Amino acid sequence: YARSLEPVPTDVAVRGTSRSAVSRRFVAATERQMDEWLGRDLSAIDLVVLMIDGVYVADHVLLVALGIDSDGKKHVLGVREGATENAATCIALLTDMRERGLHTERAVLAVVDGAKALRDRYGPRALIQRCQAHKARNVTDQLPEGMRPSVRQALRDAYSAADATRAKRQLANLVRRLRDEHPGAAASLDEGLDETITVKRLGLPSRLERQLSTTNSIENLIGSVRRLGSRVKRWRGGKMILRSTVAAVVDAATRFRRATGTRDGMTRLVLALKDHENALEAVAPCKRAA
Repeated sequence: YARSLEPVPTDVAVRGTSRSAVSRRFVAATERQMDEWLGRDLSAIDLVVLMIDGVYVADHVLLVALGIDSDGKKHVLGVREGATENAATCIALLTDMRERGLHTERAVLAVVDGAKALRDRYGPRALIQRCQAHKARNVTDQLPEGMRPSVRQALRDAYSAADATRAKRQLANLVRRLRDEHPGAAASLDEGLDETITVKRLGLPSRLERQLSTTNSIENLIGSVRRLGSRVKRWRGGKMILRSTVAAVVDAATRFRRATGTRDGMTRLVLALKDHENALEAVAPCKRAA
């Protein structure tokens, strides 16, 4: 918690100044630092993987974007405050990152819970990997307690299958098993089913595949926001929440580790994304001719 606090600038701590004046000047100084961080240039980042997830603080949602470059290094790309974790907030975050130089004209692996906003901004260039952990929670939350352990195990078995074809077959079998008695859970699993096994089609090392199958990397980052927020007794508006969130993620970023399995894994991923771009370029002339 102490590491997330910014030091009071020397020009703020002036003897004889009232505590309220010092507080106002301190807040103004930290807001300037926050604005500089939120507005920093992103054009030098060779983005390969994009993860987006949200955290609720009081009545606000904070969307956090995490990027992984071609060397496996992680970067906090942006934070956006909104009222709900909806597509409009996500599009605003993506637009802000693009305006700060993030390359969105290249193919990218996007690891997310939902995909609508990314499709709106990236189009077919985004290879969508739906978070398997989110999907498992969404499905099991709609089941009786007694069924949840067996369904969780069935999902783990499918997601750890040797190849995408086998994984899809196991997931489709589970959908059929659930459809009659628990149609809501079956529909939740069936929605975006193919996108939960996208990385399995890319031929990545198993460790990297596991890491990119979920948004756990960004969940760890968001955990820092939750821990800091739990110590605040009273939030005074969205700006205070945003300042606190930025302080937490900036501090957490100092302890980032490279993505696991990156010795040749990221090279394989970059090549897979390039193949995806080439396939799109090959299809485009045919569509124009048609």
